[in-house]
Amino acid sequence: MTSLEHWGAGIEGKVALVTGAARGIGAAVVDELVRAGATVAALDVDAEGLSGLEGKVVPHVVDVADPAAVARVVAEVERDLGPIGIGVSVAGVLRPGSVCDTTDEDWAATFAVNTNGVFHVLREVARRMVPRGSGALVTVGSNAAGVPRTGMAAYAASKAAATMLTRCLGLELAGSGIRCNVVSPGSTDTSMQRLLWTDDRGAARVIEGDPDQFRVGIPLGRIADPVDIAEAVLFLVSDRARHITMQNLFVDGGATLRA
Repeated sequence: MTSLEHWGAGIEGKVALVTGAARGIGAAVVDELVRAGATVAALDVDAEGLSGLEGKVVPHVVDVADPAAVARVVAEVERDLGPIGIGVSVAGVLRPGSVCDTTDEDWAATFAVNTNGVFHVLREVARRMVPRGSGALVTVGSNAAGVPRTGMAAYAASKAAATMLTRCLGLELAGSGIRCNVVSPGSTDTSMQRLLWTDDRGAARVIEGDPDQFRVGIPLGRIADPVDIAEAVLFLVSDRARHITMQNLFVDGGATLRA
């Protein structure tokens, strides 16, 4: 057995569904699952981004905020590719701003994807996994769900809701042999992260921290690459994590001090 086969034990030959697959963490998750031998249904609103994915990938342009669209795509995936054994919810949006400056539209749009979208996907996939008595579901949350952040209340609240949703589902489905876990990244080198940088010292400021915003920085001294998050996801959906469920794995270089 090669190191990759050992790392992705139990993934080869399975059908995986990944949302937010067109870029960043989602694209890295797709790549890792394909390398481990899965066939991946890649979901995103970005058709052009999906077209750049390689390997055993079947793209689906869909907005996870639309429950009917999610139900339709999940049914299509099971019809065309086979039973979904792995589900990974990565799709997310960020609209930074203080609570007082957050509009109703910003709040609703954030929850529509980050919370409702996760619910739609988990519900549709779980309904099909239960009769089969197996499956692994992972939600990519955020360390902001566990530590208050200035200017990120809508995002943090939506991720906190998705985290608890996933853990509650894990409790409900444990008796059916289905595992549900969360991976909570910290600052990761994605387009979403770079939107928060105002100059070429953006990365350095994240690593150093900002007392004015009550941020302690990153103890490991680096911003995560998307593959760092993807490898944590790969572990949790593999047989190597067969006795792990309802957990929230922080992958943030120690940034939250695990508060």
